[in-house]
Amino acid sequence: MKPTAILVTAMLIVALAAPAVLAFCGFYVAKADTKLFNQASQVVLVRHENKTVITMANDFKGDPKEFAIVVPVPTVLEKGQVRVGDRALIEHLDAYSAPRLVEYFDDDPCRPSIRYDFQAAAPRSSASQDKLAERARSLGVTIEAQYTVGEYDIMILSAQESAGLETWLRDSGYRLPTGASSVLGSYLKQGMKFFVARVNLKEQGRLGFTYLRPLQMAFESPKFMLPIRLGTLNADGHQELFVYALTRKGRVETTNYRTVRLPTGTELPVYVKDEFPQFYRAMFAEQVKRESMRAVFLEYAWDMGWCDPCAADPLSQEELRRLGVFWLAESGSGGSPDRLRSRPGGPVDVFLTRLHVRYDATSFPEDLVFQETADRANFQGRYILRHPWKGEAKCEAAERYRRALQVRAEREAGNLSSLTGWPIEDVRRKIGPVGEGKPDSRTWWQRLFAD
Repeated sequence: MKPTAILVTAMLIVALAAPAVLAFCGFYVAKADTKLFNQASQVVLVRHENKTVITMANDFKGDPKEFAIVVPVPTVLEKGQVRVGDRALIEHLDAYSAPRLVEYFDDDPCRPSIRYDFQAAAPRSSASQDKLAERARSLGVTIEAQYTVGEYDIMILSAQESAGLETWLRDSGYRLPTGASSVLGSYLKQGMKFFVARVNLKEQGRLGFTYLRPLQMAFESPKFMLPIRLGTLNADGHQELFVYALTRKGRVETTNYRTVRLPTGTELPVYVKDEFPQFYRAMFAEQVKRESMRAVFLEYAWDMGWCDPCAADPLSQEELRRLGVFWLAESGSGGSPDRLRSRPGGPVDVFLTRLHVRYDATSFPEDLVFQETADRANFQGRYILRHPWKGEAKCEAAERYRRALQVRAEREAGNLSSLTGWPIEDVRRKIGPVGEGKPDSRTWWQRLFAD
């Protein structure tokens, strides 16, 4: 790069200004897969235009030879339209899309150059970060990497054209100087990426249920629906249904029942790490209760090409084809005018929606009717643990940090109680004392002149 190019780049970065963004820098520790629920059925719906492929994995209690199933379908199915599927594919899809628990660890508050200060301005919510990334993709901009260094939030961007990049930067709150588009374009022609920095102002088996190999059916029909009413005839109490919808355009929702997003991005007490299954079952039951068991819950919506954080790797193109994603084979043949839209950093053009519904004949008297939307905004059920720093107090900032921990612990206790309905006094008791540590034994002048 010529010296003048370096200068222009520096000038451009200096001119940028925007609100803070906090990237995901923790790691995933547990997932709420379907094994957490009894009497659970799983259905994979692959849908594009009027073509549908359904893969059903139903729970069955008893001798498999006694098994029988009746499923309404919208058309006569030829022998070639029905086959036996692979349960491992559904298990992979389940693991990939399951609600997850992630954790962060606070840094030493006496080292401000690398600390995470949770007292600063609140970070963008998960939904906000997902919207940011989705807006970027729609403009041909890819967020190649995102992380925090010291007091800076860093993004590495690539783009297809300068106009899209410029639009995204401006929409994200950056102020660009006149002529920025041509400068950006010159670097894009060289195949360069863009470094952007901002100052950071802040379980089948346990109860004897047996899963048989799933049945898979392919057909064409203008009806995009799933019959559930027959299943309630021989049900003992309510049932759990997980629907994994794989589409081309975007998120799937129900049209005859409310589709509700589960609470997400909530900070919880650290002890929930050892009680995540109990937490998630209680939390889901509480949400069902609040909706009078008349809503379908969105647990995950994401482009199959990537995830953050990943509870499991995205499915490969081969796995998706075996689940019935027919447009991959059509696009790969080279003869289809409807070409596969490749996505940088991801293998396929597939959007996954995970829906969870608890139902019985009274609360869900109608079959589920779906529609595919154009909404490609990412969503995941994610619950956050923040481990406090536990060092010796050697600075005034550490004292302020410990006092703030008490406020954070009370907020986390309130979050957990509200989500699950658990008595807050029980939650507080499990959290125990917060913010305690060794006192700072230095004299006032030692603290004054400390490095």
